[in-house]
Amino acid sequence: MDHAAVLALFDRDVREGARPDGPDALVERVGGVVRQVSSAHGWSGIVWSDLGDASVDEAIAEQIAHFSGLGREFEWKLYGHDLPADLGQRLRDAGFTSRPEETLMIGEVAGLTLDAEPPEGIRVLPVTDRAGVDLVAEVHEKAFGADGSGLRHQLLGRLTVAPDTVVAVVALAGDTPVSAARMELVPGTRFAGLWGGGTVKGWRGRGLYRALVAHRARAAADRGYRYLQVDAMSTSRPILERLGFEPLTTTTPYVYTP
Repeated sequence: MDHAAVLALFDRDVREGARPDGPDALVERVGGVVRQVSSAHGWSGIVWSDLGDASVDEAIAEQIAHFSGLGREFEWKLYGHDLPADLGQRLRDAGFTSRPEETLMIGEVAGLTLDAEPPEGIRVLPVTDRAGVDLVAEVHEKAFGADGSGLRHQLLGRLTVAPDTVVAVVALAGDTPVSAARMELVPGTRFAGLWGGGTVKGWRGRGLYRALVAHRARAAADRGYRYLQVDAMSTSRPILERLGFEPLTTTTPYVYTP
């Protein structure tokens, strides 16, 4: 894989050319910034910027004013190759709080290992309705200790309004949901993104994460997508590398709360 070429394509198609990730979201292009504004249930933030030293502080202040006027917490999604080089420090100086760094990993679907299967006794089912969405949200709450209402609202909205832009799956042990994940598709591009892979305590380390990655990769291949993208935590990066994903850069969420 030509890392520089694929990263440039990712920036152009997924970040600069961002599309709303839900029915209640709006993507706006203001100056050198591309931002998404969503409802309280969705994600709001900066997905791409092209700023010089002379304009960056003014642009940061403008985004703070815009989202504060909406009463909305937002995230500036900063990648390791974004300019200016001190953008992260400028965000901290403006009142943003950084969250743990992740690794942007991309895999070419044709080169990935897709034969990983779930452990014995586990069923992997597609999520297509409210009942399935509730199972995904239940896994999210148990695996991450986080409120699943926003995920429930966003996923159900996409399945209802734009089902061709998302693939969600849940793994069941008997009738109990033990792992879940989703894939967000960007029609018209070569990229699909893997999100939300979580497994409840007691079922980790048994190959469920790997199996759900492979399951979604096969679905991406069936739909003609060339690349899969993941923002990987340190715990998932080794698994993804064994499946054929490659690290291209880092990504750090900078969060501003009005």
